[in-house]
Formats: sequence, C-alpha cells, structure tokens
Amino acid sequence: MARRGSSRRTFIAGAAAATTAGALTAAGPGTAHAAAPHTASAAAPGRREVAVLGGGVAGLTAAHELAERGYAVTVYERRALGGKARSMDVPGSARGGRRPLPAEHGFRFIPGIYHNLPDTLRRIPFPGNAHGVWDNLVAPREMMFARAGGREDLRAPIPWPGHVPAGLTPEEIGRALTGILQSLVRLPAHETAYFVNRALVFLTSCDERRDQVWERTPWWEFTRAARMSTEYQRILAIGVTRNIVATKAEEASTRTVGTLGEAFVFNLLGRGADGPPDRILNLPTNEAWITPWETHLRSLGVEFRIGWTVEEVRCENGRVSAVAVLDPSGTRRTVTADHYVSALPVERARRTWSPALRAADPMLGRCDALRTDWMTGIQFYLTERAPLVHGHLNCIDSPWSLTAIQQAEHWPARTFPADYGDGAAVDCLSVDISEWDKPGILYGKTAKQCTREEVAREVWAQLKASLNDTGSTPLKDGVLHSWFLDPGVDGLGTPHPTNEDELLIHPTGTFHNRPSAATRIPNFFLSGDYVAVDIDLATMEGANASARAAVNALLDRDGSAAARCTVTGLYRAPEVESAKRHDLWRHRLGLPNVFDLG
Repeated sequence: MARRGSSRRTFIAGAAAATTAGALTAAGPGTAHAAAPHTASAAAPGRREVAVLGGGVAGLTAAHELAERGYAVTVYERRALGGKARSMDVPGSARGGRRPLPAEHGFRFIPGIYHNLPDTLRRIPFPGNAHGVWDNLVAPREMMFARAGGREDLRAPIPWPGHVPAGLTPEEIGRALTGILQSLVRLPAHETAYFVNRALVFLTSCDERRDQVWERTPWWEFTRAARMSTEYQRILAIGVTRNIVATKAEEASTRTVGTLGEAFVFNLLGRGADGPPDRILNLPTNEAWITPWETHLRSLGVEFRIGWTVEEVRCENGRVSAVAVLDPSGTRRTVTADHYVSALPVERARRTWSPALRAADPMLGRCDALRTDWMTGIQFYLTERAPLVHGHLNCIDSPWSLTAIQQAEHWPARTFPADYGDGAAVDCLSVDISEWDKPGILYGKTAKQCTREEVAREVWAQLKASLNDTGSTPLKDGVLHSWFLDPGVDGLGTPHPTNEDELLIHPTGTFHNRPSAATRIPNFFLSGDYVAVDIDLATMEGANASARAAVNALLDRDGSAAARCTVTGLYRAPEVESAKRHDLWRHRLGLPNVFDLG
C-alpha cells in the first residue's frame, strides 16, 4: 500500500487516512524460437499466442490468467522477474555455504483491503501451504510514528479482528474514527473533530463529487492543513502523502488519498477485508512468492525471455504488427504474436509506443501527463536486533520521509546468522526513502546530491534522530554490519542522477489521464499500476487488477468462451450508499456535502 512502491508500497497511518514498500532462470540468446533469424516467437498449432511485455506483478498476473485459459504466453523482461516487488541478493555477501543477504527495492506490504492480489497468491503452490503463497502472509502486531526532537513516539497495537460497530452509519464511523485518532495521534480536540468531519465529508461524497471536485482538490487544502498545528500537518497531511505515496500533500489528489483511507477505515472496523490491515511476507519476497510463481507459470507452459528489452511496439493498419526487442546479446529481434499485453511501468511503456500506435488510440497520448517520482529502498544489516516496534514505523519528522520495518522477526522459517550472509548479521532494517529533493540533517544536501555512501550515512542519521531522541538508544552505530541501496538508483552525487524504478504519483487531476486496459487497437492491451482500476494508487493490487482487466478485454476481443477473471473492487459499505445517493442529488444542485462545514 505500496513499491515504491508500491508499490508499489502502501502503509496505513494514523486514522487509516491513507496507505504507505531465490534465483531466477535467465534465458540466453539461444532460447529464441528458430522460425526465422530475427523472429522471437512462432505460432503453436491450435493455440493463440500472447506476448506479455514486462515481467513485474502486472505481467506475471496477465501471464498467469492467460495460461490458465489455454493461451501460449511468452513474457519479455529486461532485468528480473517481479519488477519493483522482487527481492535480490547482496553481491558477495554469502559466506560458509549461507545464502546471500536479502535486499529489495522496498519492503512489501499486502494489506487486508487487497482482494485481487491475495486471490492470485492463493493459486500459487507453495510446499506445505494449504493456501499456497497466501499462507506466507503474516500480520505485524503494532505500528509507530517515530517523532524527532524529543517528542513522544506514537505507538499502537493493530488488533485483529478489530472493533465491529453495530452499524456503519456516518455517526458510528465518526465515533470510531475519533477514538482511533485520540488513541494514536493525540491532537487537540478541535483538530481531531475537524479531521473526522473531513473524513465524513469524503466518506459520504458521491462518485461524481469525488471525480469532479475531490480529484482536483489537494489533500492539504481538503484537510485545511495550513490552519492547523504542526502536529496535524506532519501526521495527517504530510505523513499520509509524502511518506506514504511519495506525493506532496500540497499536490496529492484528495480522491486518491481519501479512497484508500476509506478502504482502510472499513478494514480497521472489520468490514470488507481479506485479512488484517497490515500484512507482510514471512520470507524475502523471491523466496516467499516470486520464485514459486515463476515455477508455477513454467508448469502452465509460460515461456520467459529474461534479458530481453522492449524497444518499440509497431502498428500497421490499426493493429500491432510486431514488437522490436533487443535480446541479451544486443541483437535486434522482432516479436510477433496474436495479441500483445504491455505490462511495462508507464515511464517505460510510453517510450515504446510508436507514432502509428499513438495515432491509432489518442488515449495513449494522455499517459504522457502521468507523473512519477522517486521512492526507493535501502537496507541496513544489524549484528544485534534493535529494540524497535514489532511492525512498521514512520519517521514522521525525517526530512527524507522515511518509513521502515525490522524484518527478521517476521521471517521465522529463516534465521539470519544461520542462513544468510557471513553469520554476523542477525536482522535487516528495511527503509523506504520517499523524499529525494529536500536537504538532510547530516550533509545539508538532497538525497540526489549525495553519493551512495552519503545517502546511507544520512538515512542512518535520520533514523537515529527519530528513534534515539527520548533517552534511549535503540539504534547504535556499533551494531551496523553493512547496508545496501537499490542498484536501480545511479549517478547519485552527479548532475544527472537516474532511477530505474520510479513510482507513479497522484497529483490532482491526473486520474483522468489514466488509460483503460482495453485500447482501440484490437490486439493491444495495457496492464500496470497506472491503468485506471478501482484502487487509485500505485500498488501491487492495482497492477494485479489491471492485468485481470486486460485479460478480460483480450478474451472479449478474441470471442473466447473461457471464464472471465474476477476483478474485485474496493469494499463499499451498504450503510453509507444511501448517504452517497443523497449527496449525488446535492452535488447536481450545486450544493456542498451535507457534512461539509467548510
């Protein structure tokens, strides 16, 4: 709830007003089909072929759904399967027969508001698990806002099942939210009351008001943050936007923040949930999920071309005619198939769309207005387990908007000294950096201006400023074994830093530029967390849901009799729908929401 993620990564905070981060078989040049010198695939008798461009969560989901329906699927991935969701090995870190230290783009977070991704996890076999990979999900027991400057840290349990009120009337929800805020955030009573009122305004707003008004209203303005205390601003405005979805509070769409906050409120109140509000994997991501997924997809007949880079999607006579790719040796090849699913991140996908393809569907051009930003992970390996919170922590005052989790206690099937590294590291503190353009506290430079080593020292200093400021020192310099910064970030400290894995962000007005999974090109479909689906955030759930929508559109175009993929939207409480219908009437008359006090 969130990956970057969100990605690709999301993490609940405060009143749940928003969300927060094995070996792969590589195919060499000789694995291409030999039908022609520069053809990477050839039609199999009796089976329709689909080329899936990209092997992240969106691409693997599309491959999974298509393979189960009898299609011949080939996935083209330039780096490694899993995309921003994958874990990776720290080079040169293994000793004495142990596994390399595990690293990642950003910590995984699979909250209970997700339904489509958990359904896929249940269908991926895992040894000893009755429900497949889904059984590898575990729920942290608590969360924390870590404050700097000697201010009290806000630490709270995450109960499950949570309180289920007798009825989800707006008044009952308001009382529940007030209780959550008073126990977690401890704001002045009038600020708590005001924020709860704003939450009720959004909760009871009709879809038209959300799309037409709140999509164009910044979260900072919607919550009236400029009038409130620093605590209110840091926690309820900045803390649930920049720290969580890498978007500035002054720009973040209220529609996006509010929609996810609404889902988390229902999750906390025990409604419409697949599980607890906070869930993570009980092993490094590749061990728990990606490698078993690859194995399962291969058993279904999916072929993988790893190290193959998509360069251009060509279009002739209104249809995709071929895709130009580079194989691992750098040789240009041409991929042909009956259908094509583009599952690349938006910043890469739009560079592959040829002028003819864009002309065939003007919707593709609107994707140029979508924006991405940096949200990248760094891991600190410790020789002693730090006495931190048993779950996620949000360093609410850190200039670089840090969120983190100490991972080893959640990986009971593995122990760090015995299984990973050189036997000295006992835990991994995984940190997401969401703000790369503000000066830090150690060097006075932005993260992009720092070298990789300076980034590591600066993040460590900001963690200590948040955690070691109230009389205890849970983070000690002497326990730092080593660190690992995502290799997708390059050129730090130079005039031209780059990031291979940027995160889609959600400034006001951008939702209407997000495309549908079906395009006007009859054999071309879009899958990725930038595609318009019910969960309006760059998440693994969005990637999964969009892939299901793309497969359904493909089946429709193909006239297939196969069962359509289930695409589950966010939970809508029946008790609130009547208030939304009333608000639709008010909105069309030009009246504010009935709860809107201004």
